[in-house]
Amino acid sequence: MDRNIDEEIKAHLMQTNPRFRELASQHLEYDRLVHELESKHVLTAQEEIEEHRLKKLKLHLKDEMEQMVSDHRLATANA
Repeated sequence: MDRNIDEEIKAHLMQTNPRFRELASQHLEYDRLVHELESKHVLTAQEEIEEHRLKKLKLHLKDEMEQMVSDHRLATANA
């Protein structure tokens, strides 16, 4: 699918869908925390576990947002 169309849908959902905004905000926070951990030269075992956990959560949020984009695209096409 055209990347520009997906970006327009995401912008639309950011403006109109509180759940999408919540997911995007949480994704950004997890991204910030992952980058914070990745900036360290050496991670403790606990930090490595936390980094892995955050990356999984981030991916889950991204998948959920992409599903919302896909659902919106489908609903718009069928309207």
